[in-house]
Amino acid sequence: MSVVRFGVSLENDLLEALDEYVQSNMFPNRSQAIRNLIEKNIVEKKWKCNNIVAGAIILTYNFNKSDIQIKLSEIKRNAVNEVLSIQNFYISDEKILEIIAVKGPSNKLTELSDKLIAIKGIEHGKLIMSKID
Repeated sequence: MSVVRFGVSLENDLLEALDEYVQSNMFPNRSQAIRNLIEKNIVEKKWKCNNIVAGAIILTYNFNKSDIQIKLSEIKRNAVNEVLSIQNFYISDEKILEIIAVKGPSNKLTELSDKLIAIKGIEHGKLIMSKID
């Protein structure tokens, strides 16, 4: 595959963010980081269709807030066809790292993760998917 060179103009704050991204991900240069970001964007666009994918929804939250557990359970119960397994890890005296293994149409998994992450009290959430067909 041949490589094409082109110029890119960025504001200082975007350039600083790109350099931080390069450093924190240990890319050898900016070009590799930009290539990675473009490829990631292409993959994420493909996920917005109905491809069957497998993945994980990762959540962190304070387990002492009982309403979080109730809301999480209700949403997961309504997604029995997509949820394969759930594992909880106590990462501190008050915090849980929850990993939900999922499989199904990418748009349904995205919708599921958005619902879970939007629950008040969820401190961090992320969906990771991989095409399986």
